[in-house]
Amino acid sequence: MFSDLLTIWRNTGLEFSEIILAQEMMETGRDPVIVKQALKRLMMVMLEEAERNFGKSFETLTGLTGKNASKMYMSKPRVLSEFNWVATVTALSMAESNAAMGRIVACPTAGSCGVMPGMLYALKSVEKANDEDLLRAFVVASGVGNVVAKKATLSGAAGGCQAEIGTATAMAAALMTYYFSQNPEAVGHASALALKSLMGLVCDPVGGFVEVPCVKRNASAVNVAIACAEMALAGIESAIPFDEVVEAMYHVGRSLPESLRETGLGGIAATRTAQKLVESIHKNLNSGSET
Repeated sequence: MFSDLLTIWRNTGLEFSEIILAQEMMETGRDPVIVKQALKRLMMVMLEEAERNFGKSFETLTGLTGKNASKMYMSKPRVLSEFNWVATVTALSMAESNAAMGRIVACPTAGSCGVMPGMLYALKSVEKANDEDLLRAFVVASGVGNVVAKKATLSGAAGGCQAEIGTATAMAAALMTYYFSQNPEAVGHASALALKSLMGLVCDPVGGFVEVPCVKRNASAVNVAIACAEMALAGIESAIPFDEVVEAMYHVGRSLPESLRETGLGGIAATRTAQKLVESIHKNLNSGSET
């Protein structure tokens, strides 16, 4: 539980990312040095792909997405701050790259692959964060995701999109909060605020493709993460501890009907327009296979 990690931190004063790595060793037997190296590799892949794909257009299977990142990149006037804008364009770029079969890190899932890179790349390019500080914050964010994985679920099929995008948002909020504060208690509040903000979010991909509404949810979610991190950094606390928020999310997910858990049968996937889009996609795919 996250509260256990906080207790160790309060009693020892050790750097929080090292506590998370040590806890991983006690639970799995994995060498903390090797785990940290593996996490660094994942982080660097995210940053590399974020820079490679920033603001580009993509050819996706369905054609429902692929141009959103480039539109956001070219859009004027710009109301978002530079940090939020970079995070948003990155989140769109990575989610559309995923839909076009590009290289991504499923963090925590492929459908939510844009949120963490959005936060990482904004910190790197706008705040000029160095890799070691980013890595410590990334380890902390991974610890937050690990808590959700163990106490609840990361699967949209099991818990709705709140389990995927919600967890990614909690992780991204944790990342930003720890980078700026190195305060594990603030991390817990930021993560709880973020997950509560997306509590109950259903998984309703149109046609079962991870494009609509998944891509744009990544972009919205990274801004939720930024807002929740800002609140936690300002000293705003979640009235409900992170562990209990995770438990609540799990129970909400189990309460969702099957139609709202990645089946493509409910939510926006069941709208008239969505059904027409799916029919058109299938016709195009079938005609392509016949030629």
